[in-house]
Amino acid sequence: MNAADGWDGVVRLVRAALGDDVVGAYPHGSAVAGGLRPDSDLDVLVVVHRPTTLGQRRALVDGLLAISGTRARGGPARPVELTVVVHDEVRPWRYPPRREFQYGEWLREAYERGETPGPTVDPDLAPLLTMVSAGGVALFGPAPHEVLDPVPHRDLERAVVAGIPDLLDELESDTRNVLLTLARIWTTLATGAIESKDRAADWALGRLPAEHRAPLARARAGYLGIERDRWDELRPQVRAHAAHVVAAIDRLVAAEGNR
Repeated sequence: MNAADGWDGVVRLVRAALGDDVVGAYPHGSAVAGGLRPDSDLDVLVVVHRPTTLGQRRALVDGLLAISGTRARGGPARPVELTVVVHDEVRPWRYPPRREFQYGEWLREAYERGETPGPTVDPDLAPLLTMVSAGGVALFGPAPHEVLDPVPHRDLERAVVAGIPDLLDELESDTRNVLLTLARIWTTLATGAIESKDRAADWALGRLPAEHRAPLARARAGYLGIERDRWDELRPQVRAHAAHVVAAIDRLVAAEGNR
């Protein structure tokens, strides 16, 4: 399935499952920040007028299991990450925001067992909504700026930093994504912009000492499809690299707190 078919499939599913409850659907992530890469997800935010029912959320799960990822029931496809928010929960903006639903391939096994995601507080919505607004693209519905309030920089900062402990727990199992995400957090705190993963890596590589560059360079190359992920010979350097980047992030957070 190509990217265009993927977007169309997601739109059809959202309209079928949620009907007139939908305000709009908005791409984010790689699609609006430098273009889709070989392993990029189709990242979609859906805004709805009112809370979803259990039946609606299950319909989304069942539909996404059929069209998302290498194990899609309809054949291999790009992974889909779909997030739903209720309009009144994010506008007017308040922190921490509340998420109505989320699907991602990392949750597939739980969803195949019959679990259905429900509403929860989710600080990660702050960078997600920021990317949607910056991208300015609607798959359908009003433009993002007509639907979403700007996320204050302080709340964006709090949100991206909040996820670091969980990221570090996955350093061994998801090395490429963790290193690229840490680079993106560092870039966001330093510049105020949410860059694509490869651009964030470029920014960070220009600021890393030589002894800490190799792991991030490998992660960037894997993300771009230039080379395969191979970590055995770099494994001793990966944790030192992550510690160096987290220390740089901590310094930025401390400096912001002292202003």
